[in-house]
Amino acid sequence: MDCYTANWNPLGDSAFYRKYELYSMDWDLKEELRDCLVAAAPYGGPLVSLLRKPWRKEKAASVTAVLEIYSASACLWPWKSGPVVSLGWSAEEELLCVQEDGGVLVYGLHGDFRRHFSMGNEVLQNRVLDARIFHTEFGSGVAILTGAHRFTLSANVSDLKLRRMPEVPGLQGAPTCWTALCQDRVAHILLAVGPDLYLLDQSACSAVTPFGLAPGVSSFLQMAVSFTYRHLALFTDTGYIWMGTASLKEKLCEFNCNIRAPRSRWCSRPRSKERAVVVAWERRLMVGVMRPRASSILGGLFVLDEDSYLVPELDGVRIFSRSTHEFLHEVPVASEEIFKIASMAPGALLLEAQKEYEAASFGKCFLDRFPPDSFVRMCQDLRVLNAIRDYHIGIPLTYSQYKQLTIQVLLDRLVLRRLYPLAIQICEYLRLPEVQGVSRILAHGPVQQKDVSDEDVARAINQKLGDTPGVSYSDIAARAYGCGRTELAIKLLEYEPRSGEQVPLLLKMKRSKLALSKAIESGDTDLVFTVLLHLKNELNRGDFFMTLRNQPMALSLYRQFCKHQELETLKDLYNQDDNHQELGSFHIRASYAAEERIEGRVAALQTAADAFYKAKNEFAAKATEDQMRLLRLQRRLEDELGGRFLDLSLHDTVTTLILGGHNKRAEQLARDFRIPDKRLWWLKLTALADLEDWEELEKFSKSKKSPIGYLPFVEICMKQHNKYEAKKYASRVGPEQKVKALLLVGDVAQAADVAIEHRNEAELSLVLSHCTGATDGATADKIQRARAQAQKK
Repeated sequence: MDCYTANWNPLGDSAFYRKYELYSMDWDLKEELRDCLVAAAPYGGPLVSLLRKPWRKEKAASVTAVLEIYSASACLWPWKSGPVVSLGWSAEEELLCVQEDGGVLVYGLHGDFRRHFSMGNEVLQNRVLDARIFHTEFGSGVAILTGAHRFTLSANVSDLKLRRMPEVPGLQGAPTCWTALCQDRVAHILLAVGPDLYLLDQSACSAVTPFGLAPGVSSFLQMAVSFTYRHLALFTDTGYIWMGTASLKEKLCEFNCNIRAPRSRWCSRPRSKERAVVVAWERRLMVGVMRPRASSILGGLFVLDEDSYLVPELDGVRIFSRSTHEFLHEVPVASEEIFKIASMAPGALLLEAQKEYEAASFGKCFLDRFPPDSFVRMCQDLRVLNAIRDYHIGIPLTYSQYKQLTIQVLLDRLVLRRLYPLAIQICEYLRLPEVQGVSRILAHGPVQQKDVSDEDVARAINQKLGDTPGVSYSDIAARAYGCGRTELAIKLLEYEPRSGEQVPLLLKMKRSKLALSKAIESGDTDLVFTVLLHLKNELNRGDFFMTLRNQPMALSLYRQFCKHQELETLKDLYNQDDNHQELGSFHIRASYAAEERIEGRVAALQTAADAFYKAKNEFAAKATEDQMRLLRLQRRLEDELGGRFLDLSLHDTVTTLILGGHNKRAEQLARDFRIPDKRLWWLKLTALADLEDWEELEKFSKSKKSPIGYLPFVEICMKQHNKYEAKKYASRVGPEQKVKALLLVGDVAQAADVAIEHRNEAELSLVLSHCTGATDGATADKIQRARAQAQKK
């Protein structure tokens, strides 16, 4: 087992560290790394980004700057912008180039320009002395040190919000070292001015002192922040190293390395009890490891290429040189258990079994109650890690980095590198759901192929995905729109069965009219209303109304909305369509809803009448004019007689006059408004009966021949429980209604005589039904005899 542990270096008795080669670097560097701006993305990202510096004073002015991005293949293109101060990679693997004038250029993984933003006018005026790209839970940030020795930062370049940090009192020159920290979800600046440390937050500059710092420090030369921003290492001019928490309130350990000009990085394993700092100088690299519950550290030495660059990772440090790409990390405890002497750990036993059996998977069959799931998952993970670590792929993730990054982010990074076949193979191998796998790849991959027509790309995606459950064509369309391919996004949305997903994206793409058509096709009124309100805010009034005219359903729904919410808009809609009938109805409603003054109501009714005439609806126009006359009359009646007449109907106005004893006015009103005699007699009959003015009722009945007959008089009197008055009118009822009238007043015998006289079977049956018991027995016999005689004839 020597071959497994030959490169393990013990540090004390509790940890091993090893440095091994990931790749042999096949790049053609014409400059030393130390003469270039260098940046490498974490999680095995792009290996390095270099910017040669022809603007350095010792370089010739005629040399062209070249920006180089290296991974499995190299990409080079001329740098045509201003001097660059710093480079860094965002969490989305976008290259951030901070220029001397405060502008930040953002490039994609393949050198394609993405966008540009500025760090503000103050930075532009004072220029950039130094810059840092840092990462927080909100995204990737940029911190700037200006020529005026002031700091400006943004904690998230995707949502740019610039913060000008407080001034450091008495700062006359650049700080000896500084870094960006993230504490309590807020970005801070920690800087050193000689032996003094200052912490800048949003509102103040505070002098701070690391807990337990040894005396005699005359200057801090370097700061190293851990990958998680939780720990900090400070290096002084005496070679003294202080390690502690980023808040400076707790010291983990201290160490004197007697080195004057090192490069330092943090190196530790997740959930490890130990913390370590890597210190590099000349051709040597030292790992300083803190012992648990101890205040000192142990150091281990490694050989290092003189021209090298260190990149901190989650669980170690990557080391680049002109010839190799290496990884330094703490050996996992599980590996120690397997390979230590006389180990009886399950992993060690399985390794021994490998000598006897062809594969380790055969040996697991002899273990009792062995759950295969974890073994299968681990084999799958290892196969994925081996696939992406291939030299032609160039993503050397460790297992810890892979789990922290997640498979979804790894797939995104493969797509960014345009490694679509590998990404799809991984999805199929891991049996990922379509929404996490192939559809996600297609959303980030083929939609970016600008050399293929929109029609072909949309068809190819549909052929691949079909109607697979869980697949969202709207997500793929959103990605296409984000890549500037609006027409492709629209074609992809044709395959999206859910209108609720189609419409919001169409609105975002400013295809509001198409969104309205889709919403109407869905039959979802809420969705239609959403689009209508968006259109109303987006278009001018005339264009909005014209759009509605072409969509009858939308116009109808919007009218319903306006009836409850925007009456003036409803009126404008009717005017736009020359819909005079609806305009008339609108003004009638307005005369009752909005106006209280009689003059205003009459004016609104006049407008309604004019609209009805334009609509050639003379009946409605005449009715409206009659209502205007009635309102004026009702106001005059209120002024002359008192009481309340306004808003009564014509019939109620007549009835109110009769009840008030103003019979002549009631009759005049009936003549003015051409109330038919039958209706007037009914109104007066009902009103006088309600007043129980029987004398006036009798006079009224004798004024002329009743146009409604006299049966209503009988019925109204009986309704008021006045049989005496009812009998007066029963005798005046015509023959065809005589029987009914007599029965109403309770004269069954006389009703029987009239029915026998009329020889009407229906009337005889009606009278017979009113005969009760012994009282009407004689009458019933009389009717039966009359029936018998009629049958003999």
